[in-house]
Amino acid sequence: MHTLVRLLIPIMVLCCLQQVCGQEAYQEKIRELRAQRELVEQQEKEALKKEVIQIDGRFEAGEIDEAEALLFKEQAAQRRALNIKNRQAIIDNEIALLERNKNEALVLQDSISKKEERVTVYEYPDREHEEDEFDCEFFEFGCESWGWDWDWEDNYRYDRRTYSDLVMSFGFSNADVQGLSLEASPYKKAGSRFFEIGWSWRTRVFQNSNWLRFHYGFAFQFNGLKPKDNQYFVNEDGQTTLEEFEYDLQKSKFRMDNLVVPVYFELGPSRKRVSKHGVRYSLKDQFRLGLGAFGGLNIGARQKLKYTRDGYKVKDKLKGGYNTSDLIYGLNGYIGIGGVLLYAKYDLNPIFQDADVEQRFVAFGLQVQI
Repeated sequence: MHTLVRLLIPIMVLCCLQQVCGQEAYQEKIRELRAQRELVEQQEKEALKKEVIQIDGRFEAGEIDEAEALLFKEQAAQRRALNIKNRQAIIDNEIALLERNKNEALVLQDSISKKEERVTVYEYPDREHEEDEFDCEFFEFGCESWGWDWDWEDNYRYDRRTYSDLVMSFGFSNADVQGLSLEASPYKKAGSRFFEIGWSWRTRVFQNSNWLRFHYGFAFQFNGLKPKDNQYFVNEDGQTTLEEFEYDLQKSKFRMDNLVVPVYFELGPSRKRVSKHGVRYSLKDQFRLGLGAFGGLNIGARQKLKYTRDGYKVKDKLKGGYNTSDLIYGLNGYIGIGGVLLYAKYDLNPIFQDADVEQRFVAFGLQVQI
């Protein structure tokens, strides 16, 4: 009997000590969590201050305007407020779990690991090295943290300074013939046409204003002339002139093809759109005026003749040999609203080299930027 009592007493003491230790661990964990809860608001407010300082620095450096700075500050404040609410809710849940299971404090102490306290400070990338673009790797969180589904690093520019368009121009062409007015031109007005297609880029000149843009690209030009009075082009002794054809022409058409680089300065207002996703400038339904020049190369000239000879229909396609200018250059411009504009161009180079009477292409019509 005495032996049994001697064995039970140490066991009872150990059980009591274990219970006491468990209660102490439970109380210590509760105190630790409550202390963490009190620090949450202070930590988030300190982080918000750093963000506001960074935003003010960008505003003073001219990288963003006052409206953007205000928007960024509001977004930062909303984000920090949600951080406080969510972090405190997590701690409250842990405290409630411990209180509900305080008799199992030792088990819970092993199952609940200490979480490393980290306050994420959202900073902005170095604008000197990557202007206008966010780099998600610079931040301590993924872009998914804000609820966005796309990858900024690959597909998104915060402030796009350059836009691109497919450009098509078409209309009527003619020639400015030395010593003659356009009314007295030897070419048909409605039958002589031009077409131009290319790709262009439009870059904002100033950092925080879009009233002036630099518009540039490349294009293929097709300039056509239809002579009047049954005439066609003939090259004799280095001189390309119009002569009457020996048969009745159903069609007489001359075409010159060019590859050119047009460059404009474009003026006009735009709508600025600022959101949490970025800054965009829209030219939809806005007045636009573009004035510029172009230069390039002649890549071919050809003449097409259709006529009837001895009862047979004949089609002649004559390429080259018209002594056309190799270098192409001139002035161009457009004016209008939105993406449909009135367009005109004037070639400063003569159509035919070393001609006694100089002729220069002139064209006007519509330009569509898509």
